[in-house]
This record gives sequence, C-alpha cells and structure tokens, in this order.
Amino acid sequence: MTQTDRDAENGRDREKEQRGVKRPIVPAAVPEPLQEQIQANFIVVIHPGSKSLRIGRATDTLPLSVPQVIARRHKQPGQRRYEDQCLLREGLNASNFTCHMIFRKVGEEVRQEPVINALKIIKTLLSRACWTCDNSPLSVSGDQALYVNPADCYSIHWPVCRGHLNIHSGPGGSLTAALADLETIWSHALQKLLEIPLKDLKYYRCILLIPDICNRQHVKEVVNMLLVKMGFSAVVVHQESVCVTFGSGLSSACVVDVGDQKTSVCCVEDGVSHRSSRLCLAYGGSDVTRCFFWLMQRAGFPYRECQLSSKLDCMLLQQLKESFCHLDQDISGLQDHEFRTRFPDSPVLLYQLRLGDEKLQAPMALFYPAAFGIVGQKMTSLLHRSQGDAEDPHDEHFLLTTQSKQDQSSKATTDRKLFPKPAGFEGESNMCDPSEKGNLTQDLDLSHAQAECLVGGADAEETSSALLSRKTAMTQFEGKALGVDKAILHSIDSCASDETKRKMYSCILVVGGGLLFLGAQEFLQHRVLHKMPPSFRRLVENVDVITRPKDMDPRVIAWKGGAVLACLDTTQELWIHQREWQRFGVRMLRERATFVW
Repeated sequence: MTQTDRDAENGRDREKEQRGVKRPIVPAAVPEPLQEQIQANFIVVIHPGSKSLRIGRATDTLPLSVPQVIARRHKQPGQRRYEDQCLLREGLNASNFTCHMIFRKVGEEVRQEPVINALKIIKTLLSRACWTCDNSPLSVSGDQALYVNPADCYSIHWPVCRGHLNIHSGPGGSLTAALADLETIWSHALQKLLEIPLKDLKYYRCILLIPDICNRQHVKEVVNMLLVKMGFSAVVVHQESVCVTFGSGLSSACVVDVGDQKTSVCCVEDGVSHRSSRLCLAYGGSDVTRCFFWLMQRAGFPYRECQLSSKLDCMLLQQLKESFCHLDQDISGLQDHEFRTRFPDSPVLLYQLRLGDEKLQAPMALFYPAAFGIVGQKMTSLLHRSQGDAEDPHDEHFLLTTQSKQDQSSKATTDRKLFPKPAGFEGESNMCDPSEKGNLTQDLDLSHAQAECLVGGADAEETSSALLSRKTAMTQFEGKALGVDKAILHSIDSCASDETKRKMYSCILVVGGGLLFLGAQEFLQHRVLHKMPPSFRRLVENVDVITRPKDMDPRVIAWKGGAVLACLDTTQELWIHQREWQRFGVRMLRERATFVW
C-alpha cells in the first residue's frame, strides 16, 4: 500500500469517528458590535448650545459652528407670525436696572457716570446685505434663517434655551415641535455642511455632549431622535464638563462654562464630575449684551431705531459687545468708537459714539447679576434627584430604596443581637419604616449628594423635620442670583475633601463664549483669590485661572474633548447601539453612561 493510499484510509477512519461523535449545535457567529473596528472619520461629535450648534467629524481639527435656529413657513395664509426672542426674556424690569451696583474697583466707592455727548456720523456706502433668497421652502435653518425677510410668512424658532429644549406655551413650544426643529437643523448641517447623506447615517456613530445639569426626559428624547429617527448606528452620551477637561488636557479642574444663555460650574477630578459641585446659573453672554445696550442708551446711543425684538439688531449688539467691552481696570476715560449697520434693503450707515465705563460695567454684571434686571425667576439651579422613568424600573429610586432596606435590615439585626427587645414590645417605630422612608425621600426631592448621605448611614435616621429644613435651605439658596465668582466658591466648597478643594482652587478652567473679554483672566483670579476661605490661602500656592487652554478658542474646547473621547479605547464600552436602544430604551443610558443617570 502506497503512502497516498494510507493517508486516504486514515482520512476515512477519522471521518467515521467524527460521524459517531455527538457534537453540540453551534449557532452562526454574529459579530459583536463592540468588537467592530471603529474609524474616527465615521464618528460625528455634536455639541448643542443654546445659541450655536458645534458639529463635525472626530477627525476634524475644528467643528463647524451653526446658529441653532430655524424658520418655518406658515401652513395657512394670514397665520400670525411668531419669533422666539434672542435677548428679551421673561421677568425683565429695565426700569429697575441698577448700574450703580457695579463697582469701578473692588473696595472703591461707586464712580459717578460722566456726561457723554454721543456724536452721530452717517454715511451711505455702496455695499448692502441681502435677505435670504429662496423659493419659499418649508423651512430654512442656520445663517439663512437669520436673514429671512420679516415680510415673508415665516416663524422663527430657537429649539434650545438655557441648556434645555425650549418648551413654552406659544406656537412651536411643544416637546414634539422642539424635537422636530432640532432634527431639521442637525440634518441640514449633516447634509449641507458635512456632506453626509442621511441615508448613510447607518454607517456613522455619534457622540452627544449634554449639560451636567440636564433634563433627563429631554436627553432621552434626543437620543431616541438620533438613533431611531435620524438613523445613527450608535451613540455615546457624555457630560460637557468632563469633555472640557479632555479637550484642554487637564486631569482635574473647576470648569466654568459661560455660554450665551446659561453659566454652569462643576468640579471635575480624574474624569469624574462631582455631583454635589454642579450648579447652573440662568444668565450668560446674551444678558451681558442686553445690559450693554441699556448702558449705551443712557450714554446717547446714536442708532435710535435699535430694538431688542429684532434679530438683526441683536446680532449687531452682540458684535458691539465683543468689540468694545473689557474687564481691564487699567483702561479708563472716554473713547470714541465707530460701527456700521448693514441691513438688507438699506444703505450701510456709519455711526460714531463715545463710551467710558459702560464697556467695563456690562461684563461686570456677570459678578453682580442683579444688574441684569431679572425678577421673579429662579436664577440658580442645583442637581436634584431623578423623578424616575416608567421605562426603567431599576432606576435610582429603586437602588436607593433597596439600599435603604438593606441598611435598615442589617441595623435591626445588629440591634436585636446587642439589645434584645423587652417583653411586650411590638414592631418598630414608624420613623424607621423602609417604605415610608423611601416615600419621604421621594417627596422631598433631595439633591443627589443629600440622597447619598441619606443612604450612607450617618443620616439614616434623620427626622422628617430635618429633611424639610434641609429642603427649605436649598430652595432659598436656589432663589439667589449668585455671581460667577461666588458660584465658583460654592462649587469648590461642596467637594468632599480638602485635597480636592485644593486641586480645584489651583486650576479654574473658563470656557464658552460669554467671558471672552480682555482682562477677564486677571479679574476673575483677583476676585476668587480675595474671597476664598483664609484656611485655603495657606494651602493653595497659586489660584490659576485658565481662559485659553493650549491657545485654543474656549468655545470649542468641549467639542474638542468629545473628539478626543472618540479615540479612547475605553469609549468602546460606552456605545449605545440602535438595536439595544430599540429593545431596552432608557435603561441603556443608566448602564452605559459614565455618570450616574
């Protein structure tokens, strides 16, 4: 028998042996989504702000900035025109605007306002702006929406307001309408600016940046819009403050994000946002713009036709604030300035005005919020416990109640061992009933940090009167209008350990576009240094305020951090895939988010 015949015979024997063995049935191999090779150019980073949307591929050097506004054509002729206001807001009382509350220098008496004679020079120039030229589409978004002719049948909507979806009682103010506006704006940016067809979004993934204090219902609906309606294959949801530290290359910092309509403060340590340190102030750069307009009016603003209700005038005032305002206390005296108005169907007009302390007083309102003239509104928001979600039965309420029952059970067992019950004793005190305990904490709507203390054991037997007093104190605190410097001190003071506080005082990172003024870094550093507790002045070598990390535009730092996040290996565990979301819903946010949902 040749060697070939022997090999064939051995092969037949092995085949017979295999046929006689009962092998398990193995299902077809399904590639696991988490194991897929992800390319950064197929990841889109979305950072929605109150005024501007920053969007781009994770491989882009800088994001595209688009005004987050949409103009929708009226469905019926004669329909009333509606426009969300840019600078005007509820609760304004301009007559009580107290510019005398703003000091020229710390510790110095209020300086008298000089008498200002505004000069007006008008010249007709050749160049003109143009209205959006269109064939009456159903909607236009971005820059085109800002230049829609007021005579046309369009309503203007800004779907995001102060970090949340813009829900109100007027036209287009429902949750469904706000989500539809947001989807249209983002889809337009993807198609026209990033040149990504919507049908190809199934090959793309998305990183969504959300505020540290967010409306969980709104975040849930936006994630559902991205995965189900727009068709992204997967989404990662992350906090703005943590992404800011990623983008700036810092491990720990007190992040101060001064946006257009809100200011948020949060302490971040080693990629973790301290829950007790989060707070949100309901004012920002647009309030400074409005304040500057009031001050210029007192100084004889030459452009008399300027109205806060006009979006084009609001854009002009924004440019004037960015050009003229500062926080450098060494600059004083009257100075002449020029500006031009460029409006469609109108000649370009040149104006001249003379300004003094108004340029300093307007941005100083961020430290004296009473100057904004806002009354009857909650100006400071803290992080509260989640109200629960019907789709997530094992949410934070369930975990807290379960932990409370376990603590109560173990404590009762220990008490029975150490102190046996006397004869005739029946049951335990109603104050320690776990079910009532859970209802109590739910009704009082405690903050996250307080709820954690409640479960931690030290306050496990806290009476209802103590809980009520704690809630009352927190409510009173939220009613106050804190300046940026005081908000920073409160946020740092809420940290658990002195070592963490020392780190936060040593690195205060300011981002966003609301504090981009000359001298802002030195001004904020001076105020924090002189208001910090004396005990920390000996521990902190230097209060370092960073306004331009790595010489980058502070308005894009958070987006840049999201792009860095897309390249990290640990991010692979955070993706929420479309089919997972369709099956489990909001529970995936609790399982995959790096923060407590």
